[in-house]
Amino acid sequence: MRFLLSLLLVCLPVCAETTVADLFEAKTLARIAAADTQLDGVLGVAAIDLTTGRTLAYHADAVFPTASTIKVPIMIQLYRAIRAGEVKLTDVLPVTVKELVEESPVVEKAAKSSGKITVRELLEAMMQVSDNTATNKLIELLGMAKVNRAMDEAGLLQTRLRRRMIDLAAARRNEENVSTPLEMARLMQMIWQGKAVDEAASRDMLEVMTPTKAEIRKVIPAGIRVASKPGWLDQVKCEVAIVYLENVSLEKRPFVVSVYSTYLKGDGNPTGNITAILFDYFSRLAKSNLYGRGL
Repeated sequence: MRFLLSLLLVCLPVCAETTVADLFEAKTLARIAAADTQLDGVLGVAAIDLTTGRTLAYHADAVFPTASTIKVPIMIQLYRAIRAGEVKLTDVLPVTVKELVEESPVVEKAAKSSGKITVRELLEAMMQVSDNTATNKLIELLGMAKVNRAMDEAGLLQTRLRRRMIDLAAARRNEENVSTPLEMARLMQMIWQGKAVDEAASRDMLEVMTPTKAEIRKVIPAGIRVASKPGWLDQVKCEVAIVYLENVSLEKRPFVVSVYSTYLKGDGNPTGNITAILFDYFSRLAKSNLYGRGL
């Protein structure tokens, strides 16, 4: 009896610290876990509350293939190079048909017409329509090592650019572009905070990402801004985004969502379902006080 009483006294302070917000967060993670049980593949999720900095994580430290979301680190290094005076968005580069790889609508048009393209056009093509030749041109311009060094300096040691776009031989050697859901979420948070390069660069990067059409955009109400970068490969679907969540209530509650999946069977894509769960969570936070009462 004395032992049980001592155990109860030890547990009381811990139990007293649990809040209804903690319970709501735990239930949201349980909804994500339940969605994962229905997925024929592997799932990792990270979300960051940009109001409080609190992070929700589900298998968020696992290393996943990034597909085209690796283009976010490339974009950041481009703005670092611009700030260093090494390149300008108005610079014009030659482009030829021989350089073209799959999924390159913008660069293909430039190669067959003027044979020239600006750095700004390459950036927008890479981020908005995931033009792979544009990406390879920027990798060549910036240097793969410098992109990875930028991630090192940001403390994102699992985020690695290892190959050019559509290099199947490199992929077969396991030279895959990789990151974790949490690192990609933190990278988006750094852009939001103006810390990836500087405030001006962050504003421009988010403007570039806003027109992108992807799974996250489909489940967010039309009046809410989304700055997003999706990615897909065979058996891989992923996306990172900032959801501005600021016109559905009296309170703003922007958040980062980072969804990664691999070993997928068929055409399944969990991104929309997971984002809908997170949008419901953050929408209710935006409409509630600390105790969950609607305002």
